Amino acid sequence: MSSQSPKYLQLKEEILSWIASGRYRPGDKLPSENELAEQFSLSRQTVRQSIGELVQEGWLAREQGKGTFVNRKSAERRISSGNRTVGLITTSISDYIFPSIVRGVEAALKDKGYRLLLSSTDNRKDRERECLEIMLSHSVCALIVEPTKSAEGNPNFDNYLAIEDHGIPMLMINESYPDLDCPSVRVDDDAGGLMAASYVLELGHQRIAGFFKTDDLQGVRRMKGFIRACREHHISPDGGKIVRYSTEDKSERPQQMLRELLLSDEPPTAIVCYNDQLAVSMLDTVRDLGLRIPEDLSVIGYDDSFLATATEIKLTTIEHPKSGLGEHAANLLIAQLENVTTPNDKEILFPPKLIVRQSTMERR
Repeated sequence: MSSQSPKYLQLKEEILSWIASGRYRPGDKLPSENELAEQFSLSRQTVRQSIGELVQEGWLAREQGKGTFVNRKSAERRISSGNRTVGLITTSISDYIFPSIVRGVEAALKDKGYRLLLSSTDNRKDRERECLEIMLSHSVCALIVEPTKSAEGNPNFDNYLAIEDHGIPMLMINESYPDLDCPSVRVDDDAGGLMAASYVLELGHQRIAGFFKTDDLQGVRRMKGFIRACREHHISPDGGKIVRYSTEDKSERPQQMLRELLLSDEPPTAIVCYNDQLAVSMLDTVRDLGLRIPEDLSVIGYDDSFLATATEIKLTTIEHPKSGLGEHAANLLIAQLENVTTPNDKEILFPPKLIVRQSTMERR
């Protein structure tokens, strides 16, 4: 417990963290007031004040002669009590395509009379846990989550179970954790990777390279689509030309590997990038080597972000629905909240769409 706030508030926050982490689940009995007083060296009056506020807020329930229990507070009860706040946890808020996704979610919620509580994990697993605990402590009535580094497992499994225990409907966007049974809304990234690679192969490029961030499942899926396209066009995928990197490496490793590939005896004539952000960063590496796009190297991105048209070379890319995806996810969640129904399909897929611009050309 911290020493920066009143003691009763410190204890209250501690108990809330027990609930948010799943240590105490709905229906579980808490230690008695005497036990809590002894454990934290507090007076009975201080403990009683903490418990009283949590009871008033609906987190705890007292049963005469039995003790204090974690309340079973469903999403319907949250709404009926006037709490129409939906939480949204994304890996980023201000960067890249995320503002558009947030706007789509917020517009759909506002249209139906709901409020948005927004939080970001900064692509850190420990921060994801903190965000989940914050959302539960704020009594959100529903939750939309973009998983953090989804290809690296789910160390916050207990926190997600705590969300479910409290009857809070949850939906995931862009990807989902395989160990959770909740609906997701995402782009068909397997098909997107296939589409991107197939396009440059059909332009006559035989030596193509792919750069994929593989600590999230979007990148893994896009890479799998890339490999499948090579095989379908009877080209053996070259492991040396498939560059995998993590979030922490994204500013250096792909650019370094591209430089090495372009200086090799058999340089690629086309590259497929994990997203537009990476593709734009690659342009400087290509220029530094005195090469031209698309004459010497065709480049294809992914997401059709604002970056795709922000440079003098407009990027060929795969479209991400952005605000449309956010709006669709929010509407699905609202329908689940208000009709007490679950989606027929656990995974809603947006089909990829190729946007052709100046960064690719036929290989003669």
